[in-house]
Amino acid sequence: MTEKKQSLPVNGAIGVFDSGYGGLTVLSEIKALLPQYDYVYLGDNARAPYGGRSFDLVYQFTLEAVQWFFAQGCPLVILACNTASAKALRTIQQIDLPHIDAQRRVLGVIRPTAESVAQLTHNGHVGVLGTEGTIQSESYIMEIRKLHPQLTVTGEACPMWVPLVENREYDKPGADYFVQQYIERLLEKDPQIDTIILGCTHYPLLWDKIRRFTPQGIQLMSQGKYIAESLKDYLRRHPEMEVRCTKNATVDYYTTESPEKFRRSASLFLQEDIHAQKALMESNR
Repeated sequence: MTEKKQSLPVNGAIGVFDSGYGGLTVLSEIKALLPQYDYVYLGDNARAPYGGRSFDLVYQFTLEAVQWFFAQGCPLVILACNTASAKALRTIQQIDLPHIDAQRRVLGVIRPTAESVAQLTHNGHVGVLGTEGTIQSESYIMEIRKLHPQLTVTGEACPMWVPLVENREYDKPGADYFVQQYIERLLEKDPQIDTIILGCTHYPLLWDKIRRFTPQGIQLMSQGKYIAESLKDYLRRHPEMEVRCTKNATVDYYTTESPEKFRRSASLFLQEDIHAQKALMESNR
């Protein structure tokens, strides 16, 4: 177990983490709502995707990323990755943070989504589309039932969707089969679903196809907006953390793989050209 470090409060940028590029859709919404803050984005592209990896490995990779953000001076880290939030967040919050630095915080994306979904559903039947890791963890089911026990929640894993996005096939005709297949499987489990959570930050790029194959009358819930609003509310409720988040409206991008490859692919998610730098995790040194 890591020894507890005695330290003064740290001021710095807000860290945003994802196993790949999907977290950029969350960062984009956060920047739009809270443009004054500084941000550091890290994509662990060298080890992506996380969706099919074991709990232990996702936890190990995510903890390394959190420690990397802390080394950059970030007082607050957002796990903009559903798989990391499902498989690692609780352990990091409860076990690791008290020994690493009890004055810093790590937040995830599942709870903000779960908090908001009750506002959208009319009949109480909610579907979740996500990676294998997110669905197998049942994190959405547990979180929604805890917050809204009256809701019925059904999940379906979509193992092909992230590869379609990261291989730039998300808007090609060949993606139609895989998009339609998973939506139909979800609705076969519960035909009464009236709201579907897109439980992976890659999925907004598949929005047009998902909308095409989702019956009219079913609402789609993309996470970025709700996560950004939740972060704004968190900073309002925690002024002691808000004052530690620096405000120069800057964003630095890091990847564990090729910075040039990251720059090219990031343009799909951000609709702008960015500069990326190489970050080394401990196990990759």
